This record gives sequence, C-alpha cells and structure tokens, in this order.
Amino acid sequence: MDPYLDILGQRIRARRRALSLSQEGLAHEAGLDRSYVGRIERGENNLTFIQLIKLCRAMKCDVAALTVGLPKF
Repeated sequence: MDPYLDILGQRIRARRRALSLSQEGLAHEAGLDRSYVGRIERGENNLTFIQLIKLCRAMKCDVAALTVGLPKF
C-alpha cells in the first residue's frame, strides 16, 4: 500500500463524513461505483486525476484541499 494513497483516502473519507454522505451517495454524485470509492478510501486504488476531480466536485471542494501538505516520505 502506498502511503500517499492511504493519506488521500483518509482525507476523502473525512471530507465525505463531514458532509454526512455515505459512500454510495458520494459515488452516485461523482458518477463512480460505490465499491471503487471504498477502495479509494482504503488506499487500495490509485485513482486518476479525472476521478479525483469528480470526487472533489461531488464533495464541493478543490483538489488542493485534499492534497495540500502531503508529507515527504
């Protein structure tokens, strides 16, 4: 598991929960499969930039909000 994907997944999960969205609700809004969103949140999938944009639009946030301050490994 890549630490960057793990951190990004944790940030996506936190944002989704802050909006009181289920994985299914987020997936629907972003046009993605619910199981795929779960794998992203667990850091199991390396999502594309386009998929990240779709998730951010669904969560009404900027890509930078989820990627700022990533640690150097």
